[in-house]
Amino acid sequence: MWNVEFQAFAGSHRVIRFDTRGFGRSAMPPGRFAYHDDVAAVLQAAGCGSATVVGCSFGGNIAVDTYLASPAMVERLVLVSAGLGAGDEVEEMQRFGEEEEALLEKGDLDAATELNLRMWVDGPHRQPGQVNAGVRERVRVMQLDAFRLEMPAGVERVRIEPPARGRLGEIRVPTLAVVGALDVPFILDTAQEIERNVPRAKRVLIPDAAHMVTMERPEAFGSVLAEFLAPT
Repeated sequence: MWNVEFQAFAGSHRVIRFDTRGFGRSAMPPGRFAYHDDVAAVLQAAGCGSATVVGCSFGGNIAVDTYLASPAMVERLVLVSAGLGAGDEVEEMQRFGEEEEALLEKGDLDAATELNLRMWVDGPHRQPGQVNAGVRERVRVMQLDAFRLEMPAGVERVRIEPPARGRLGEIRVPTLAVVGALDVPFILDTAQEIERNVPRAKRVLIPDAAHMVTMERPEAFGSVLAEFLAPT
């Protein structure tokens, strides 16, 4: 997912990436865990005192939680297509979750994956044929792999309290909120909420892209990120 950015910035920055627990090559072991603690542990293991933390979609939510839990470790935040839990309140997202769960209970992983592609890659304004086929296929593989993961017994996710969405005013580092113009409405609204409530936030709207804006428009996103990271 981050191949383009990793290669583009590795020559000028120290770039660290990892598969979130339960995705890609990172297993989901039993026991209590917090995603933001995982980020802090990776940074510590890599010998980083602090870093710019970049996350897309759920990764953006984790990035905010990482700042709130360990502010000294975060120099800047780059939040791409972050929802911050706002989708829980949206009827459309509730229906999506119910349909996804029904397909997973039937064991129809391919249909559940296609449902996710329609929501998160195509977005509400396009048909599958209007989206880059290569991007769609890369996301399909990632999502199908995630659905195939066997969840062990005894897994307990620890969530940050109070939730991040009501604590945006606590964020005191430069923050970049990037969103695709063709994304679902609550993601677009969340980017505006970040811009309003984070004191040092800047929002950038990238056209011709939906939720997976970094994959659809890597050059545009790379340019925005480079400008944000440039010394002032």
